This record gives sequence, structure tokens and C-alpha cells, in this order.
Amino acid sequence: MCRLLAYSGRPRRFSELVIDPPHSLLEQSQNATEAKIATNGDGFGLAWYGDDPEPGRFRDVNPAWSDSNLPDLCRMVRANLFMAHVRASTSGATSHANCHPFCVGTMTFMHNGQLGDYPANRRRLEQDLPDDLYAQRAGTTDSELLFLHMLHNGLATDPASAIAKTLDRVATLKRTPAPDRLTCVFSDGHTVWGFRHASDARPPSLYLYQDAQGVILASEPLWHDMAGWSPVPQGTLITIAKDRSVARTALGFREFDAKHRACVA
Repeated sequence: MCRLLAYSGRPRRFSELVIDPPHSLLEQSQNATEAKIATNGDGFGLAWYGDDPEPGRFRDVNPAWSDSNLPDLCRMVRANLFMAHVRASTSGATSHANCHPFCVGTMTFMHNGQLGDYPANRRRLEQDLPDDLYAQRAGTTDSELLFLHMLHNGLATDPASAIAKTLDRVATLKRTPAPDRLTCVFSDGHTVWGFRHASDARPPSLYLYQDAQGVILASEPLWHDMAGWSPVPQGTLITIAKDRSVARTALGFREFDAKHRACVA
């Protein structure tokens, strides 16, 4: 399982969240506490928004803790909206193309988790994509494919519907009870969204934190004091607006739920 975070609010140095806290994302790359394994060393990535509507991005295949450029980059770069990810591979080789975040146009996407039937269903899911989005596929992960499917289903205009349509399609292809577990965080440079879902009621962790500076979504709290941190409920889409207001929307997965019940019956 991977670890991720996103921030929206007053401009901050990346280091304030990625490097400095006692349980920062860098610390989680070696000592995650709410994942199957503690180590997330299969690459890392950062994405941020500035004056250009399309995000800047830096990714590398090195473990985050061994990259000597990361502390300097995080110390020098500030943004009012940024995202960061450390990867523990469940599908796809360790390569730049498979490191998160993924970007298409103004949209940026990160994922933690896996699709249980991905090896068997990868070809069918890729065939579903229109040519323009298939041409954007640079890697081999289920994460990137989920992102492209959600874009095809309207992620930029109606995220809740796009998520439901995508996971309903995944369900129609499902042949076994192998669980689908996913936490996704994405942004268009103005709004940040995040949600948790799992077919076996065991979604990867995601927490929300809000203070005077801004709003954070993170796989694990960044400091040991849990005050202010609240887990995002399963099946809930969190929407963080540019003014830092937070909205919650219940997600529905009609065919997904029905298909899973049939698989485990």
C-alpha cells in the first residue's frame, strides 16, 4: 500500500508537511503504521499548482528517504495546493511512468490500494478507453487506468458520478471475490477531492485535518497528537473548495455492490 497527502490553503513549503512533521510523508515512506507493510520505497512524486493551470510535477524511482534532492526541493518550493505520494508497488514495475501523481491536462490523481482482478481485467479496461485517453497511458498500473477511466466518465465535471460509473464497470468484469480497495485523491488546481472505498469494507486509510492555514488529506496523521484529525468515512467523497470549505457526499455503487455480493455468495 502507498501513502499520500494533499494540501489546499495558504501557501506553504512542501517541507512543512512532507519532511518536517514527526510522522511526515517521508517518515511514512519507511515507517507507515496503517498499511500492510511499513515500507513504501518504490518511488515517490510531487505535484503542485502555480500560475499555470497545468501542474508542475517531480517524480523519481528512488525511495523517498534516499533521494538527496527531495529535502532541498521541499524546502524551497511553496504552493497553495500540492500533492505528494510514496509508492509501494502492487502492480507495475518500479518506473517513472508508474510513479504517482498522474497528470492529464489540469487534473492530477493519486491512488492507494488495488483492484483485485486487475491482471485478468486489464485488457478489457484498456479497451474501454477512447483513443485520446488511451494515448495518455504511459505506465502499467491499475492506478493510472482508474484515473483515465474516471476522466472518461466525467471526473472533471461530476466526480461522484465518474467514480460510481468507473467502479460499476470494474464490478461488471469481476470474476472472483478478490477485494477492490482504494483511496483516491485528485485535483483540478482549484478543488481537491478524496474518497475511500472497498468491496470488503476494508478501505485504505484516509484522514482529514483543517486549521487556520488550510486543509490536509493524508493516509496517516502527520503528527502523533490526533486532535483535529478525523477519518474519512468509507463511501464518502470529500470536496475541499478553494475557500477551504469542506463538503461530504455519499457515493453509490449499484452494480459494484450487487456484483460483489454475487461473488462472495
